[in-house]
Amino acid sequence: MAVKTADARLEERWRDILAVHAHTMCEIDRALHPHGLGASDFEVLDILATESPAEGDQCRVQNLVGRVHLSQSALSRLIGRLEKDGLVERSVCAEDRRGVWVALTPRGRTLHAEVQPLQRAVLERMLTGQER
Repeated sequence: MAVKTADARLEERWRDILAVHAHTMCEIDRALHPHGLGASDFEVLDILATESPAEGDQCRVQNLVGRVHLSQSALSRLIGRLEKDGLVERSVCAEDRRGVWVALTPRGRTLHAEVQPLQRAVLERMLTGQER
């Protein structure tokens, strides 16, 4: 019987983490699809709802980049789709013309509140070992 090296155990653990992440993202996508959202869409809405809790609050797009695990260009495209769907609105930062603000619209806040329990239920099931 072969004994696993520390490197092999580390690699196995890494692959397990990736598998849980991929499976969880797929389950979130499946749960949110009927509402027109995917897991990454929800992440942006969720961060905006947390970072900008009051209507009219804004968040710099740059502050989202490291938190949603997308490239800056992919995040810009995602925000563009959310804006087209009326869930967020963008505006240029007056102090720094290169900066862009993003804010949830009332429709975005409503949809976020509606689907948040669905996303949280998937997390609960997938991350506590209660997976079907």
